[in-house]
Amino acid sequence: MMGYRRFSLPWAGLATGPAAWALSFQLNYVLVPWQCAHQLYPVPWAAGVLALVAAAGGLVSWRGWRGAEADARSLDRRPETERFLAALGVMSAALFTAIILLHGLAGLIFHGCER
Repeated sequence: MMGYRRFSLPWAGLATGPAAWALSFQLNYVLVPWQCAHQLYPVPWAAGVLALVAAAGGLVSWRGWRGAEADARSLDRRPETERFLAALGVMSAALFTAIILLHGLAGLIFHGCER
């Protein structure tokens, strides 16, 4: 069962979710002057891509949650700890994916050029 350890990191959702949200949050502010000047609106597109990144981290954590019991002998921690970390990663990624999507939805309504 070495394949489990190669393709799943139970903490991936804890890392990718907040990192994708932070990048999305910064892009929301950085892109406003450019989108007002060019009348193009990339914020929802960026939010969609970064929401996929956050969700991918949650998927990797979910794989870790599923495989923790199956590959218990090769784990560094106890299976219960591994499953808890993976579940926390999945929930964190889901939360940050929803936040990123809500920011993208706001980018469809408010463009930043309103005065």
